[in-house]
Amino acid sequence: MFLEVKDIHKSYGEKDNRIEVLKGISLSIDKGEFCVLLGPSGSGKSTLLNILGGIDEADSGTIEILGKQMTMLKEKELTQYRRNHLGYVFQMYNLIPNLTVRENIEVGAYLSKKPLDIDHLLVLLGLEEHQDKLPRQLSGGQQQRTSIGRAIIKNPDILLCDEPTGALDYKTSKEILKLIEDINREYGNTIIMVTHNAAIKEMADVVVRLRDGMIRDIVRNVEKKKAEDLEW
Repeated sequence: MFLEVKDIHKSYGEKDNRIEVLKGISLSIDKGEFCVLLGPSGSGKSTLLNILGGIDEADSGTIEILGKQMTMLKEKELTQYRRNHLGYVFQMYNLIPNLTVRENIEVGAYLSKKPLDIDHLLVLLGLEEHQDKLPRQLSGGQQQRTSIGRAIIKNPDILLCDEPTGALDYKTSKEILKLIEDINREYGNTIIMVTHNAAIKEMADVVVRLRDGMIRDIVRNVEKKKAEDLEW
């Protein structure tokens, strides 16, 4: 198994103010799968994503990726894990304002020993004609495409997406979802996406429903919908 999560617990606060956010999460994901973490606000999905990404730390439980126990890594090893294996896409684009589209994407390439070809990636992203523009000259969708390009050029084993369409309109959201679909097919990266948009589950290989810090169910789609066919 590519990614194995076993009995993850996470709480915040102390004593009477202690709140248990994750209550024993266990799941497994195969290499190249598109996994959606679905649930309402407060269900624990973003906390789980942050723990998988090494941004936050579980109180107990284990995470194994490529046969290595992530929860046993020291800080320096964890930094290398994030650098070598993970790409991040957030709702906010976090682009460097004085760098062009191409330069913002190249920032990600510098972090990798095996970066993708940037010219080919710019074409896939639909940004070839915009590569010399600054972020302020781009639409929201173009900025998110640039953000995705910066994450994916590292050629990460896992692409973590936290509500990547949350700040976008319907048409642009579907374009971004199609792009993520194309990236998954083209490069075979494992994708884990947090969303509260139930329609997105139709395009995933695996759907993990969370509620109140627990997994409600795990569904594997026999037939997936294309991003362009989603409706909400």
